[in-house]
Amino acid sequence: MPARRILELGDPMLRWKSETVRHAGDAALVVRDLRATLDQFQRAHGFGRGISAIQIGVPLRLIYVEFEDTARALVNPEWDWMSDEKFVLWDDCFSFPNLMVKLERSVAVRLRYHDANGEKLTLAASGALSELLQHEMDHQDGVLAVDRALDGNSLATRAEWARRFEGVKFP
Repeated sequence: MPARRILELGDPMLRWKSETVRHAGDAALVVRDLRATLDQFQRAHGFGRGISAIQIGVPLRLIYVEFEDTARALVNPEWDWMSDEKFVLWDDCFSFPNLMVKLERSVAVRLRYHDANGEKLTLAASGALSELLQHEMDHQDGVLAVDRALDGNSLATRAEWARRFEGVKFP
């Protein structure tokens, strides 16, 4: 289970649309690499809750998240519902770890997916988990957080963001 190189902003593969996972064995191998890559990134950068397969150069519809002591692989996730109510936040990304993007996300979402064993499941989320899922789902369609920036003033380096907003609570 080797950690893999994370594709960075500017790599054209980040803009690819990911393909459907057709074989459970494919998902299992990639999930091991996603877990190892997330772990390595967290140790190196001190943040990170999820990663999409495309970010390690595997164009499959596969997401791995660790949130509030729960780890799960989402195979072939699809939106079931997204709330019309939105919130504004500053987002970051493994593919550009020194950049923060101010954007808008749905407050709550629900998606359908298969787990690594092929079982069909539904996941409803709000707040921070909702934001994380939207971020990772965007990756599968070649959409990056920078594409969702609210305006030209909605980008900041991580250092500048920390200087200006450290300790400020966002929803």
